[in-house]
Amino acid sequence: YNLFLPAKRKFGNMAEKIEDLNLPNAVITRIIKDALPEGVNVSKEARSAISRAASVFVLYATSCANNFALKGKRKTLNGTDVIAAVQDMEFEQFLDPLKDSWEAFKKEQKDKKDAAEKRKKTKEGEKAEGTTAGQSSQDEVNTSTEAAGNPDVMEQGEEKDDEQEM
Repeated sequence: YNLFLPAKRKFGNMAEKIEDLNLPNAVITRIIKDALPEGVNVSKEARSAISRAASVFVLYATSCANNFALKGKRKTLNGTDVIAAVQDMEFEQFLDPLKDSWEAFKKEQKDKKDAAEKRKKTKEGEKAEGTTAGQSSQDEVNTSTEAAGNPDVMEQGEEKDDEQEM
């Protein structure tokens, strides 16, 4: 059994060659460029080697995280599985930055969710006000119509003729 070439029958349409699992060259190039000082050039061969190494690292980390999920009798990997995998792979120097990134991600997701809920409530509130305002306008129209057809109903400032004669 090859870790990098899972059986098709078990995993569906997974990659048939290790090269199919490589990260996109543009992503690798951007990561390399951000990590190195200006003026440092990287050969095509070096970028390719870094790309393969990054892909192998991702596959290995995923496999280790999957082991933690399986121990927990789960099919879904979560953040704690990844952190446990990084620790298990003895990459302790990455644990603090990983935890910090994960916390920032969770906060960002919570903020997005809260903002979406706030927008939804605001929209529902505006809809409710619009319905109330529309209803009160309709009530005013109904009252005016009724008043026009009924001689006993007076407009403001009007007095009945009968009362003026007394």
